[in-house]
Amino acid sequence: MSRPTDSVKSAQAVKRSGALRGLFALRHSYDGFVTTIRHGSAFRQELAAAVVLVPCGLLMPLPAVERVMLVSTTLLVLLVELVNSAIEAAIDRISTERHELSGRAKDCGSAAVTIAILICAITWIMLCGPQLGGRLRALF
Repeated sequence: MSRPTDSVKSAQAVKRSGALRGLFALRHSYDGFVTTIRHGSAFRQELAAAVVLVPCGLLMPLPAVERVMLVSTTLLVLLVELVNSAIEAAIDRISTERHELSGRAKDCGSAAVTIAILICAITWIMLCGPQLGGRLRALF
């Protein structure tokens, strides 16, 4: 078996370091995002909600910190759903047979998504509720 030459080793080192490494990592992130959109119906639903909520959060007449909280909690839901999808894919890769530990891992991932959605909903209600309530009272 032949060994790589020094020039091949240095080319590999350049490929895996610096800004180029960041670009490769970004490519993998993009691939994961696209794969989750293609295969995750829950992620598609949450992404559709985020497409509506993020601009609304940015346009709300609230202090900047509160707008950041609205956008961040919305993105938190997507983040946790991505992690949940990764857990499910890894479990399914190991085996599609029912197993107590596999079920527990998937249930914990689902619970994490539920908690992220609750955090998001509570944040939106607490920060936007008074604004919306005042506008609804003004209409009626």
